[in-house]
Amino acid sequence: MSQPAPQRALWALLAGNFVIGTGVMVVPGTLNEISASLSVTAATAGQLITAAAAVMCVGAPLLAAAVAGWDRRQLLALTLLWYAFGHVACALMPSFGALLPVRMFTVIAPAIFTPQAAACAGLLVPPEHRGRAVTFVFLGWSMASVLGLPIGALIGGHLGWRMAFGAIAALSVASATSVWLTLPIGIRPAALTAAAWSRVLRSPVLMGIVSVTALQGAGQFVLFSYFGPILKQSYGADATTLSVMWALFGVCGLVGNMLVSRFIDRVGAGRMVLVTTLLISLSLLLWPMASTLALLAAVLVPWGLGCFAANSAQQARLVGLAPALAPGSVALNSSGIYTGQAVGAALGGWLLAHDASAWMSWVGLGLLMVAISLSVAIDRSRRAP
Repeated sequence: MSQPAPQRALWALLAGNFVIGTGVMVVPGTLNEISASLSVTAATAGQLITAAAAVMCVGAPLLAAAVAGWDRRQLLALTLLWYAFGHVACALMPSFGALLPVRMFTVIAPAIFTPQAAACAGLLVPPEHRGRAVTFVFLGWSMASVLGLPIGALIGGHLGWRMAFGAIAALSVASATSVWLTLPIGIRPAALTAAAWSRVLRSPVLMGIVSVTALQGAGQFVLFSYFGPILKQSYGADATTLSVMWALFGVCGLVGNMLVSRFIDRVGAGRMVLVTTLLISLSLLLWPMASTLALLAAVLVPWGLGCFAANSAQQARLVGLAPALAPGSVALNSSGIYTGQAVGAALGGWLLAHDASAWMSWVGLGLLMVAISLSVAIDRSRRAP
């Protein structure tokens, strides 16, 4: 028996997020190879993460307004084709100076796809299933961490980072085809008026949630951005070992996101955000105690369980609070994710360049503690009479 059309479309959106997530994370996964190939330091190569995140941060809300009237099937398929072209172009760049701007143009695609896929998913199902649909589509990012990131790191480590980028281009074309064939025609979320954007931007609750997302991202990416160089330097990890560690992290991420997708409508998005952020914080707290790769693997488990699940819960939290404003609030939340990545990668790069990598986990933990405090305050304010 064939699957109902909405379910097939949700699977296509999930696959699209898998490709988008793999492409975003390919730089952290191949940072050692990019650094060596282009003759720059790891801290300099890490600025690819910062610059890309800055583009995605600014682009998500601006592009949400620009593409508001587009049919979502056309928009999302063309976005994935743009991603394919960009990764091919990146793979052909001869120097870091040439790669940086091309990478920035390439990541216009994630700025569009992830928030618009989330808003689209909410329109494919009844209102009572929106939270589950949004978190289901976001499972693609967890799958990217399970399969895409470690395989990309393995390809990059043994065949070069250019081959890893080429593989992402091929997957992007396949995903664009899937989206085109499964999404129904005519899905056009109502364009947000200036008044609606004003409601989003002036809402203390919605903007507070977006701020939580930014703080979560910053706290993680101080260390996450430079995971490869740190494991190579501190533990002597080679490309295969690094790929295995990425895979462990990704499996935990998939499990965490599946659990959140299953229970979020019952437990509540706010509580899920708290639980997942606490799990990430636990790993950063224990990080300095991981003296061997085996201990580090154990320390990574809570972080993996919480990492992508926290983003899913935040997306569902916004959609559930104000469904009519979801195109804007989810776009701003994606902007918050990428703001956090940019800030975290810049902070981590500065610490790495100044031989202060031992402080990375503590700086990240401090940012996550602020995120937890703000998230709890938001929930308490909503419950107040």
